[in-house]
Amino acid sequence: MDAPLDPAPTPIAPSLLQRTTLVRETARACGLPIVAITSAEPFRHLAPFLQEHVAAGRVEGLPWFTVQRAMESLDPATIHPGPRSIVSVGLPYHVPDPGMPEDGVPRGRIARYARGDDYHRVLRQRMDHFVEILSERLGQEIVSRRVTDTARMVDRAVAARAGLGWYGKNACVIVPGHSSWVVLGEIVLDLELAHDLPLAMDCGRCTICIDRCPTGAITAPYTIDSRRCLSFHTIEQRGAIPREIRPLLGDWVFGCDICQDTCPWSGAAREAADPVFTPRSVANAYPDLGWLVRMSEEEFREAYRGTPVIRAKRRGLARNAAVALGNTQHDQAEASLLHALAHHDEPLVRLHAAWALSRHPGRSASAALERARTTDPEPDVRDEAAWALETR
Repeated sequence: MDAPLDPAPTPIAPSLLQRTTLVRETARACGLPIVAITSAEPFRHLAPFLQEHVAAGRVEGLPWFTVQRAMESLDPATIHPGPRSIVSVGLPYHVPDPGMPEDGVPRGRIARYARGDDYHRVLRQRMDHFVEILSERLGQEIVSRRVTDTARMVDRAVAARAGLGWYGKNACVIVPGHSSWVVLGEIVLDLELAHDLPLAMDCGRCTICIDRCPTGAITAPYTIDSRRCLSFHTIEQRGAIPREIRPLLGDWVFGCDICQDTCPWSGAAREAADPVFTPRSVANAYPDLGWLVRMSEEEFREAYRGTPVIRAKRRGLARNAAVALGNTQHDQAEASLLHALAHHDEPLVRLHAAWALSRHPGRSASAALERARTTDPEPDVRDEAAWALETR
């Protein structure tokens, strides 16, 4: 007996197709060039993974990432009274890299997404404009909720189900033509739309991102342990960076792009032309490490206001710069660290400067550490200076 034929797909009404086409065209006209659409059904299949993820401590240090919040993020109805569809949008940010200047100055690195304007603000503005224009074109009021990664929505799961991209083993969404150099947003609508299908693509047997992660933070395909991730430690970590992580930080002072840079798909990524992601100056891409540990609060805000870097705060960025100075043998590094240990107003920065000086063998460093061990007003700094002296 012949196998039964698969039922014919349910035809989509022309009016639904027309409305969906209008949604796509409007999104692109509003500066949202990557668009895909999925249903507003809950993402219940992710519940076991997220529960285990939290229970295993992989999000330790992110107090907002609780089981309750994770479960709420799985259901669009928690943020929208009557969700019918989700428009997943992406902004590519792989703008041309100016390259680290060869000017004899010790410099750090800022992750690509954070070198220009804060993408949260840019996405919200463009998504707000999209809803406004779409309402005008449809001639009806739309109930919507616009979401970036600060709200309760599993944005990567939305993008994957919508076919915007697929999960890479580094837990980033890989978008055809752009690799993972894309920031994501979601627009939950009360409109019925035709939905896209997930992409039948994956990373195959490739494990380059896992193998190249300097801290081993990608503990298994699609699984990140934030306790080892350089992005966590340079941004979200408010206290001291663990000693075993500091040498692995290299010259990163905000975020980390290693798992994206090494991904083979990145080699085919098109350069983006969106000016909002272009660094305003060299300090927004490859900042002077000595300047970072000396900068005032006013200078910090002047340089990084309106960019994601502001999230690290002045003390966090100066702390990261102290560690990066410890990881370089540049001639100017020791002088910057000596000044930071003796004069910085933040104990957290002085502590990391003490650690960094343990990696510089000069007699000036020994004398400075001895002074800090006996005279610094903060016990933690004195203890770090004593440890540094013992390990030189």
